[in-house]
Amino acid sequence: MNFSRLLSLIKIEHTLFALPLALSGCMLAAGGLPDLRTLALVALAFAAARTAAMAFNRLADSRLDALNPRTADREIPSGKVSPLQVGSLVLGASATYFFAAWALNEVCFLLSPFALVILLGYSYTKRFTWLCHIFLGLCLGLAPVAGWLAVRGSLDAAPVVLGIGVLFWVTGFDIIYACQDVEFDRKTNLYSVPAWLGTPRALRMAALAHAVACGLFAITGALAGLTGTFYLVGLITCGLLYWEHRLVKPEDLSRLDLAFFNVNSMVSFSILAAIWLGLPG
Repeated sequence: MNFSRLLSLIKIEHTLFALPLALSGCMLAAGGLPDLRTLALVALAFAAARTAAMAFNRLADSRLDALNPRTADREIPSGKVSPLQVGSLVLGASATYFFAAWALNEVCFLLSPFALVILLGYSYTKRFTWLCHIFLGLCLGLAPVAGWLAVRGSLDAAPVVLGIGVLFWVTGFDIIYACQDVEFDRKTNLYSVPAWLGTPRALRMAALAHAVACGLFAITGALAGLTGTFYLVGLITCGLLYWEHRLVKPEDLSRLDLAFFNVNSMVSFSILAAIWLGLPG
């Protein structure tokens, strides 16, 4: 089995960029850095869950990827890895995720199957609804909520609002990313906001989603009693989202990869930094 190709298939570097979302929930719950054991288990659970979800997505979409010129060279359509290898990765990552959830606390373990169903089920949503972007947002929006539950074992308003903010942020950038596949989605009867509304209106909808996300991030700070530093650093988050929309135009998608991968990774870290620096005391 070629592990480097499997790591490429699941985009392991993006796991590192998304991990701050779970850590943000941990820090809110602990009022600072939680103990090392909790941090390690949260990181393990998050990495395993995302690996399972990403590998399953590549497996579920392999036929469609082979038809799309943009994705035809991905690992499964190009024959670099086999479906059996990817399926084994899904099973192994899922087992690791359940173990980490069990080791954290009872609540995390009891809720872990429901979270995994959402993560894996997302892969099929584009086949029947343009709400697929919101489903992806829900997948990542669960991260700060799960991070909070890992520390406290019970829920509160702040991580839920933060999670909904992440949902709107991810929904927005996934709409932007889908703009490059408008014609393919229409031809193959796949659902997406750009295929439904066209690129100009889809980008406006993405901008609205990001405006809502910024508002929800601010509400999170109020609910969690964070200091003014949180809001100052939060302006960086809002600025990054504004920059993302400046990079992508309906008539020019050439900088879409920069907007999607580079800018969004910085957004993830800016959210964590804002919470960390905004904690009282």
